[in-house]
Parts: sequence; C-alpha cells; structure tokens
Amino acid sequence: MLVKFRLTLVVVFSSLLGYLIAAGTSFSWLDMVILMVGGFLVTSAANALNQVLEREYDILMTRTADRPVTAGRMKTSEAVLFAGLSCLAGVTLLSLFNGMTAFLGLLSLVIYAFVYTPMKRYSSLAVAVGAIPGALPVLIGTTAVESSITYLGILLFSVQFFWQFPHFWSIGYNSFEDYQRAGYKLIPTSYGKPDRRIGKFSMMYALAVLPVIGLLYYFGYTGLFATLVLMFWSILYVVFSALFDFSFNKASALKLMFFSFLYLPVFLLVVWIFNF
Repeated sequence: MLVKFRLTLVVVFSSLLGYLIAAGTSFSWLDMVILMVGGFLVTSAANALNQVLEREYDILMTRTADRPVTAGRMKTSEAVLFAGLSCLAGVTLLSLFNGMTAFLGLLSLVIYAFVYTPMKRYSSLAVAVGAIPGALPVLIGTTAVESSITYLGILLFSVQFFWQFPHFWSIGYNSFEDYQRAGYKLIPTSYGKPDRRIGKFSMMYALAVLPVIGLLYYFGYTGLFATLVLMFWSILYVVFSALFDFSFNKASALKLMFFSFLYLPVFLLVVWIFNF
C-alpha cells in the first residue's frame, strides 16, 4: 500500500513499452529487468513520499484513510527511510543506461513529490503539473535506448501527457466529495460543484492526441495500418470524452474512466506490435 503497487506497475509497464518501441528487435532482456526494477524503485519512493506529505489529509478521504502512514501502521521516519533508499537504488540502476535516464527518473520523483503533491491543495493547475511526471516514464524508456530525448520520446510523452487529463478528470469527478473533504483543489469548481468545462477540456485533450498520431506516421515510427488503428482507438477516447461533456454525470464519468484505463496500454502496444 505504501508504494501504491498497482499504480506503480502501470508506470513501469509504460516505461517498458517505451523501451521496446525504441529498441525494436534489438532489445535486451537484462536491460528490461534493470529498467523495470529501477523504475519500480523510483516510483515507489515517490509514492511513499507522497503519503508522508499527505498523511494529515489522507485520513479525511475514504479511499486513502487506510494507507499505512496515515493509519499509523508505519512511522513517518520509516516511510522516509524507505523512500530514500528506494530512490538511491532506483536512480543508480537507471544510471547504468545513461545520465539522461537517471536524471529524468529523479526529475519525475521531485516534481511528483515536492511540486505536484503540495500544489494539490492550492490550485487545479496541479493536474497539469502532475501530468509531467505522469508522462515521463515512457520518455525514460526511450532514453534508456537512445541516450537522449528524440522525436520518438517527445511524441510518446505527448500522448501520455494528453491522455492523463480526461483520465484524471473522470476519476476526480467521481471522487469530488472525497477531494473536497480533504481540501484538495484538483477539480475546477463552479458554485461548489465540478466545473462543467472539464467535460469540454477532456474532449479537447483527447483530440490533441490525433495530430500526435499523424506525427508518429510522418516521422516513420508507425506504418499506415498502425496509424489507422491508433486513430480509430483515439477517436473512441474522444467519443467517451464527448459523452462525459454531454451528460456530465457519474455514469458518463465512469465510462470514460474505465476506457481510459485501457486506452494508454493498448495505444502503446499497437505502436510496438505493428512495428516490431
């Protein structure tokens, strides 16, 4: 629970797919294991620090009240020690690839724990800030192969960055009361309720993925068939976002949320499989 195991696995999965897309047929099983363990440790450290910093507020939310630091099953000092050791070990493993990969891993931790986490209590812009470390894993996967930030890395980062807004706002809409109790300002409000504009913004960010798919094709990272599949899949994401905007209720938010869970891994798998 301290490392948010399922969330951490999703992060590691996107990083591994970024690596596989960049490596093509020249991937290394050993490199994959190093990337997986290193990424898992850095992400675990970030999540542990997040729980330490939010322990006073997590107890006010139903879904977070049983976290180990919040519930008192683990001392704050123990969680901080775990985070420090995990960060050190994880960044060390990522440095085995190159300095850029290690730097991006550390950057994602710093932004998530020390910028995004405190900002959640002051501004809904925290969602945009949090989308940066949220999208860095796939970029980290590409730099592990290419040693620098390339067009491929930027484009995959962009997809994961834009994907997060409909994904998070659909979750935030359904957990709005919980967030309000804890004093988080992640969801823009209007008269004490979620601002209806997040429906339109969700649709706009889903649409923003479409030109990125065009650029993936333009630069030769995807073939025609893969591009058409990605376009179809992404248009479905736009449709679910549009339905959320139109209905703006919990049912439409849930549908968007569940589709968003599928959207990113399927997108990355298509890019990888059809170009392997």
